[in-house]
Amino acid sequence: MRVSTRGDYACRALLSLALRGHQDPVSVRDIAERTGLPQPYLEQILFALKGAGLVRSKRGVGGGYVLTREPSEIKLSEIVRAVDGPITAGDFGEPHTDGACDHEGQCVLLGIWAAAGCHMRQFLESFTLADISDMSKGLAPWPSPVEP
Repeated sequence: MRVSTRGDYACRALLSLALRGHQDPVSVRDIAERTGLPQPYLEQILFALKGAGLVRSKRGVGGGYVLTREPSEIKLSEIVRAVDGPITAGDFGEPHTDGACDHEGQCVLLGIWAAAGCHMRQFLESFTLADISDMSKGLAPWPSPVEP
């Protein structure tokens, strides 16, 4: 599974809001400047995040976006799912587990791909915006890559 650019940008945008630490709306332009993200693309992403109920917007002077919940209640997996769809290792279908596999070895591989998607979901669910905010401030250790 690969997190798309859209998923990465969505996480960066919401992390920017979490790092602000208050409920005053933050403009798209301000988020774009702080994160280095392209504003037109960021607007589309924030619209999708609003549709998923992760942010709300206020129009007009002093308007912008705010998180709908505390950063400790928003999981990284929710953000990625909101803009990229389900977190899977692929769209391969379900394996036959009764030995009735249609094609040689296919079902074993389907089971492995399903397990890989499950591990990825569980890993992303283990982080909240508050966790990531603490990591970025040096208040918590970064996750270390695990080699097999």
